Amino acid sequence: MLRASLFLIFSAVIPVFGQSQTAQVPNRQVLKALPLGEDEGAVAGGMPGNPVKPLASPPVVPIKVSALTSPLEKKPAGDDALRLQIFLDQSCFGPGIIDSRPGHFTELAVESWNEVHGYPQDDWVAVNTAARKAVPNPLAVAVVPDVVKDWVNPDLPTKVTLQAKVKKMSYRSISKFMAERYHCDETWLATVNGAKKMENLKARDSITVPNIEPFYIEKLTGIRYAADPALSQRHVVVDTKLNQARIFEAAPTALVVAEPGAEEITPTTRANRGLIASFPITPGQPKFIKYGTWELRTMVQLPNWRFDQQLLDTGKRSGDSETLNIPPGPNNPVGVIWNGLSKPGIGMHGTPNPETIGRARSHGCIRLANWDAIRLPDLIRPGATVEIR
Repeated sequence: MLRASLFLIFSAVIPVFGQSQTAQVPNRQVLKALPLGEDEGAVAGGMPGNPVKPLASPPVVPIKVSALTSPLEKKPAGDDALRLQIFLDQSCFGPGIIDSRPGHFTELAVESWNEVHGYPQDDWVAVNTAARKAVPNPLAVAVVPDVVKDWVNPDLPTKVTLQAKVKKMSYRSISKFMAERYHCDETWLATVNGAKKMENLKARDSITVPNIEPFYIEKLTGIRYAADPALSQRHVVVDTKLNQARIFEAAPTALVVAEPGAEEITPTTRANRGLIASFPITPGQPKFIKYGTWELRTMVQLPNWRFDQQLLDTGKRSGDSETLNIPPGPNNPVGVIWNGLSKPGIGMHGTPNPETIGRARSHGCIRLANWDAIRLPDLIRPGATVEIR
């Protein structure tokens, strides 16, 4: 059962729930990764040689908030909206950016959560009740960690020809670093903490953030993930109309619904335990989308990106002499992880611009926020089926 854990206040991280995120989804496992090598598709390589070392992260301390104000039966607002988004995010039903303003992606996440638990799609009572129980304090105080010196470069160039010469595609500001770390955006942080403070942020400063399990960029080492007997059997449905990726067990539960045009339509209330997770996505441009069923072939952290202008414009590769190798990092155009499909050059990956998910189209791949994309190896592995429809 998901529940808040108050005794963790002074641990290195304060998750919203009383157990780690890995324990919240069936059959998640921590598995050995294969060494890096040359990838088929749009990217290759990574950042090998980064040793895994203990992290001394500053504590995240929850802030007590005022009484609940939103009606249970409606879409919440204010702190109630924030706790709902946090609850959905930590349950692996991504609501998009955590911003206290539940929109289309929060609604889709609620529908997915309701589907799993057997509630009508438009029911708000059950999910709001669960969120209030699991997330009593949606705000927290976080300290900017010293590792920002390794991951922030305000002088990062914008031209790809110059980006190809840097060692790492870092964040351009500490504000951006902290926004992605806590699954929100710079606008929300500036609203809560003040624009001036965010513009002048430095290591060891304290700011208010969503009380969510952070995304630790410094834990990524460039590993390649191996197949897994259970996770490789799962099935991903990428809906390019809804802008959502849904992950199912190997055999999704069949649901009985009325045929279109039927006289009576009874809402489905049977729990669909086959649905594991759902995340907001941005699909490629219609002319480049590769509809069909593909196999997940590669999963690699901190990928390089092969910049090929001809490929971006036409969908056809040019010669190696006309390409550039963009180094790894959170500002890499494919984000912090590449999940390549059996269709060369097409994959599911992260993005340096999570605020564009569901709005701006990519060239041909499936983009997710970095904090969502990095969860995929806990949910699926090479060999999984990816259906793009």
